[in-house]
Amino acid sequence: KGELDFMRDSNFINKLKLPQDIKGLTLEQKKHLCDEIRSFLIESVGKTGGHLASNLGTVELTVALHSVFSSPHDKIVWDVGHQSYTHKILTGRLDKFNTLRQLDGISGFPKPSESEHDSFISGHSSTSISAAFGLATAMRLQGDDNSVVAVIGDGALTGGLAYEGLNNAGKSDENLIILLNHNDMSISKNVGAFARYLAHIRSKPSYFKTKAVVKKTITKTPIIGKGVNRFIHAAKTGIKEMLYHSNIFESFGFIYLGPIDGHNIAEVIKTLEVAKRLKRPVVVHANTIKGKGLPKAEENPGAYHGLSKCSTDTDVNASIQDNFSNVFGKKLADLADKDDKICAITAAMKYGTGLQFFYCRHKNRFFDVGIAEQHGVTFAAGLSTMGMKPVFAVYSSFLQRSYDQVLHDAAIANTHLVLAVDRAGIVGEDGETHQGLFDVSFLSTMPNVTILSPSTYSELEWCVESSLYDLDGVVALRYPRGKCSSENINICEKGQYYHHDRTSNARILVITYGRIYSNAIAAVKELRSEGVNVDILKLVKIHPIEQEVINIAKGYDGIIFIEEGMGKGSIAEGLGYQLGKELYKIYAITGFVKQSTVEQALEIHGLDKKSIFNNVKTTIKEWDID
Repeated sequence: KGELDFMRDSNFINKLKLPQDIKGLTLEQKKHLCDEIRSFLIESVGKTGGHLASNLGTVELTVALHSVFSSPHDKIVWDVGHQSYTHKILTGRLDKFNTLRQLDGISGFPKPSESEHDSFISGHSSTSISAAFGLATAMRLQGDDNSVVAVIGDGALTGGLAYEGLNNAGKSDENLIILLNHNDMSISKNVGAFARYLAHIRSKPSYFKTKAVVKKTITKTPIIGKGVNRFIHAAKTGIKEMLYHSNIFESFGFIYLGPIDGHNIAEVIKTLEVAKRLKRPVVVHANTIKGKGLPKAEENPGAYHGLSKCSTDTDVNASIQDNFSNVFGKKLADLADKDDKICAITAAMKYGTGLQFFYCRHKNRFFDVGIAEQHGVTFAAGLSTMGMKPVFAVYSSFLQRSYDQVLHDAAIANTHLVLAVDRAGIVGEDGETHQGLFDVSFLSTMPNVTILSPSTYSELEWCVESSLYDLDGVVALRYPRGKCSSENINICEKGQYYHHDRTSNARILVITYGRIYSNAIAAVKELRSEGVNVDILKLVKIHPIEQEVINIAKGYDGIIFIEEGMGKGSIAEGLGYQLGKELYKIYAITGFVKQSTVEQALEIHGLDKKSIFNNVKTTIKEWDID
C-alpha cells in the first residue's frame, strides 16, 4: 500500500529529507523520484532558463551517486557543473530553484560557498579528474577513508587537462572513482579520434558484466575452477585485447567497469558499489542520452543545451536568433566564398559561435578541435605558417586557457591569425566562471597583438574583414553575447578605428568602446540636454592605442573612461599612462626579450644601473624639478 501511495504522489520529493533519505528508498521509489525530478527540471528551467539537456541526461546517475555515497563526507566533483542540477536538488536547494542563475540566487554551477555538498567550483571543462585526484590525495594524507568521485562527460575528454589528470591519478593508489557520463555530446556533437574510440566501446556488450559472469561461473566449477580462474587472471590482458582490442583507461592504470546503461538506476548503483569497494582508481563508464525524457531535446541536444527564459512553462524555445555570434559567422562564411585560404576553428561550439554557416558552405575548411582551446590556438598558428588565414572563434572565458599558446606560439613569431573572442564582457546568468572580463587585460600586455571591439553589427562585419586583410600579427576581435542594442548610433566605417563626437567648448571627454557605447552616448545626450557640455570618443581599435586618440584626449581638461572590463590592465589604465607621461614615466620591458646574458638584457632594456641613472637624471631635467 505504501508503494502505491507514493506512486500517486506527484510531490514525493518534498516529503524526503535529502540527501539522507535516498539510501532508504526502494528501487521503485528511486525510479519514481527520477521521473519527478526530470519533470521538475523541464518545468523549472523552462521558466528560469539554464542548462536543460545535460541535466536531463544525468538524473539517474545522480540519484545513484547519492544512493551509494554519503555527501559531503564523500566528495563529488562535477566536470563542467552544468550537469549538476539534480545534485543541487538532492542537496537541499530544491526550494531555491526558482532563483537559478539570478541575482542572489543559486548558481548554475557547483559553488563551494553555496553548499558544503559542492566540493569544487567547475564552470570550465576537463578539470574534474585533476581536482578530484587532489581531493583524494589530501584525504588520504589526513587519514580520511571516504571516496572521491569525478563525474566527467566524454566531451570533456577532448580536453588535454583530463589526460594530465588521468596520467597522474591512474598510477596512484588513491580512493578515486571517475564516472564517465558518455552521451556523444559536448555542446555540439563530439569529434575526434577519442570520440570514435569511446563510441566503439559504447557499442560493445558490457565487458564488466562479461568478466563478472565468466569469473563467477568458472570459480564454481568443481576441482579445476580455481586453477582456471588463476589462469584467466594471468591472461587477462590477452582477453581484454580480444574483447576490446585495447582499453585506454586500463592502460593509464585504472580498473575499468562498463559500459553500463546510465539510465538503469539499479545497474548504476550496483556498479558504483563495486567501484567503491575497490578503493583504488576506477573508471565507471555509463552510457546516457543527453536530453533524456524530452523528445525535442533528445533529437536536438545542442539547441537545448542552454536556454533563455521561456514565454510559457512548457514552451522550451531553442530557436536561433540574430545576434553578434551569427552576424560574425555569416560574414566569415561570405568572405570564405571568395577566399579559399580562410579557415574556421571552434572548440566544440559550432552553434554557440555562429560557425554553423561556415560549416554548411565550407566543410573542408571547418575544424572542430573539441574542448581543446590550447590546441585550437596552436593549430591555427600552424595553419597560418603555411599561408592560410585561420579564424579561431572562442568564448572569452575559455580563451583564458590558451594564454601561453597565444603568447608563445603566435605572438612571438608575429603570426597572423584571428581570435574571434565571443561573449566578451559581462555574460550574465552563468556567473563568475563565464564572464568575459579578462581578455583585454591579458591580451593587451602581449606584443604583436591588436584588439578590436566593435559596438554594432555593421562595425563587426567590417572588423572581420579588417582582421583578415588589413592588420598583421594576432588580431583579437571581441564582441558581446546577444543582440546589438541599437544600430542608430555613430558607426565607424571600414578602416576608421575611432569616432569623435565633438561639440563646441566641451572640456570633458568620455571615452568608451564596445557594447556599452550605446549606453554612454545616450547618457551624454541627456547631459547635453541639461546644459552639461560633454564630448564622447568611441574606440574600435582599443589596443594598441593610436596616436590620434592620444592627441584628441590631450585637448581636454578631464577624461572619463568607461570600460566593460577589469580596471587592472585595462585600456583606460594604458591610456592614462600615455597621457600622464609628461609628469609620470615608466621604464619597463617593451617587446620580447631576445637571447642574451641577463646583464646584456637589462642593459638593452634600460634596467641596468647606468641606464637607470641616466634615465632618472634626464627625466628630472625634462620636468624641470629641483
